[in-house]
Amino acid sequence: MEIVLAKHAGFCMGVRRAVETTMGLVDHGRGPIATFGPLIHNPQVLQMLERQGVRVLREIPQQLAGIVVIRAHGVPPEQKAQLEASGATVEDATCPRVMKVQAIIDRYRKEGCATVIIGDRDHAEVTGLMGYAGDTCQVISSLAEAEALELAGPYIIVSQTTQDEAMFERISARILERFPRGRLFNTICDSTHKRQEEVREMCRAVEALIVVGGKNSANTKRLAEIAEGLGVPVFLVETAAELDQAILRRFARVGVTAGASTPTWIIEQVVDLLGSL
Repeated sequence: MEIVLAKHAGFCMGVRRAVETTMGLVDHGRGPIATFGPLIHNPQVLQMLERQGVRVLREIPQQLAGIVVIRAHGVPPEQKAQLEASGATVEDATCPRVMKVQAIIDRYRKEGCATVIIGDRDHAEVTGLMGYAGDTCQVISSLAEAEALELAGPYIIVSQTTQDEAMFERISARILERFPRGRLFNTICDSTHKRQEEVREMCRAVEALIVVGGKNSANTKRLAEIAEGLGVPVFLVETAAELDQAILRRFARVGVTAGASTPTWIIEQVVDLLGSL
């Protein structure tokens, strides 16, 4: 079996920064340490952090000691203020690319613009972005929702940073066609763009594609969806143990890519197992 490993696989800049920030606090013994919500969308990394004594905070108590790390996806501004008011030391590990989107939304809200976010309504990043947009924010994720959209006055369009680029372009074009007074910001991060383009290229050259990453990771699932849309057999796994070796032996050339929250050691384990077939 020939294995084709994607060049852009594994931790992106924002995820690496969040993990290194948290592990740096652990290494310096600056506990107790908690993250507000899961730091990133990868169960194996979260288990590793838990073994290091880093707990996940689901709610904000009135009083809190120690350090709280804001996850890579960011949080609404009111939640950050609540964390600071609780007495905890707050380390903001929001991805800088997400911070850029937050800043765009905040600026244009102050100028009286409504916000349209193209993304997954229940995703942690989108929840944080909505907190910067105020009451005039709408989240859509399909062309059908773009057709049902109602807007009055000036508005901006932004994207969840891990959104499918082709879908973003189709949806935003239709919104601007219906409501010409909008301003478009393509806030899909460069890391997402490169991964998605690479998957499209790989699917022309391999018989099957393995996507490694957390099943609750939006960017990981998006890579699998792109490959499925191109008609390539796709295997989405979190670890090498989930690979069906009997099925994979049928393929002579297999591609391997990974989501932005997938650590290198898990990717290497997948590649090693494939190499043994």
